[in-house]
Amino acid sequence: MAATTASPRLAAGRLSALRVVEYCAMVYRRNWRGTLFSTFLTPVLFLTAMGSGLGSFVNAGSGAQAAFGGISYAAFLAPGLLAATGMQTASFESTYQIMARFRWNRVYHAMLATPVDTTSIVVGQLAWIAIRLTIVCSVFFGVMVVFGLASPLAFFAIGASVLTGLAFAAPIIAYTATQRNDSGFSGIFRFIITPLYLFSGTFFPITQLPGFLQQLALLTPTYHGVALAREIVLGRGDALSLAFHVCVLGAFILVGALAARVTFRRALRD
Repeated sequence: MAATTASPRLAAGRLSALRVVEYCAMVYRRNWRGTLFSTFLTPVLFLTAMGSGLGSFVNAGSGAQAAFGGISYAAFLAPGLLAATGMQTASFESTYQIMARFRWNRVYHAMLATPVDTTSIVVGQLAWIAIRLTIVCSVFFGVMVVFGLASPLAFFAIGASVLTGLAFAAPIIAYTATQRNDSGFSGIFRFIITPLYLFSGTFFPITQLPGFLQQLALLTPTYHGVALAREIVLGRGDALSLAFHVCVLGAFILVGALAARVTFRRALRD
C-alpha cells in the first residue's frame, strides 16, 4: 500500500521538476544570443592562446615533457580547461539567476502557488543547470577534437565536466537561497572560484604546489573534476581511480542538493 501511494507522488514530483526545467528553457530561448560568445568563442580563444600560444613556450623549456607526463602542454591543459569551464559556467548559473527568482522577480514564490513544491524546484533547477553544462561542455569538447587535443571516443569527458559543474552548482544554489542581495557573490568568485581555477591542477600539476596546498587541493571538487576529465581524455585512468573521482563529485552534489532543499524551503517560507 505504501509503495502504491509513493508511486503517484514520485511521478507527480518528476512532472513538477520537468515544469521547472521547461520554464528555464523558455527563459533561455529568449536570451540564448547573449551566451553565444562564452559558449562558442571562449573555448577557441582559450585553446589557441593558452594551448598553442603559451604552450609553444612551455614545450620549449627544458624538462617540459617530463613535467606534463610526456605530452604537450596543450594536451595537458585542454581537459583541465574543460572541467574548469564546467565549474565556471555552473557558478554563474547558480548565483544571479537564482537570486533573481528569489528576490527580484519572485518566480519561485509563484511556482509554489501551483502543484510545484520546493523539492521539485531544486531538482528542476539542477536539471536545467546540467543541461546548460552539457551544451557548453559539448561545444568545448568539440573544439578540442578539432584542435586534435582529444579523440571523439573520449566524449565521456563531457560528463566529467558536467559533474564538476554540478558539484559547485548544488552548494552554491543552497548558499544563494540564504542571501538577501547579490553582495556575497563577489566573494565566491574572488576567493573560491578563481583560486580553484588556478591552483587545482588545471594549468600545472598540483605536485608543484607546496605540500599543504597539495593536500588542500585534493579536497576540492575542481581537482577531482580536472583529474577525471584528464584521465578520460588521455586514457590513463584505471576503473578504481575514475570511480573514486566520480564518487567524490557525487558526494558534493548530494550534500549540496540536500542543503539546497533546506535553504530553499526556508527562503520560500519566509
